[in-house]
Amino acid sequence: EKPYKCPDCGKTFSVGSAFIQHQRVHASAGAAPCQCGVCGKSFPASASLVKHQKLHLEEKPYKCGDCGKGFNWNSHLERHRRIHTGEKPYACPEC
Repeated sequence: EKPYKCPDCGKTFSVGSAFIQHQRVHASAGAAPCQCGVCGKSFPASASLVKHQKLHLEEKPYKCGDCGKGFNWNSHLERHRRIHTGEKPYACPEC
């Protein structure tokens, strides 16, 4: 199964990281060097682009133990966990 399809050339990939690496081929062929090949969003640095491209992948390695929802980043899982724990780390300055 190859769920990752390049919108520029139609090539398909079974691994998301290979798809991201492939997108660099099109970036060097005329597009902005830090532009996402999937949505067109531009970034000031390639590291920011690589981080952004994880959003387009279906790989979500961080799973919530309570509901099973998956996340691209552990920090997003930690934020989500507050739904289940009821933790509210930020106090309203007006209350």
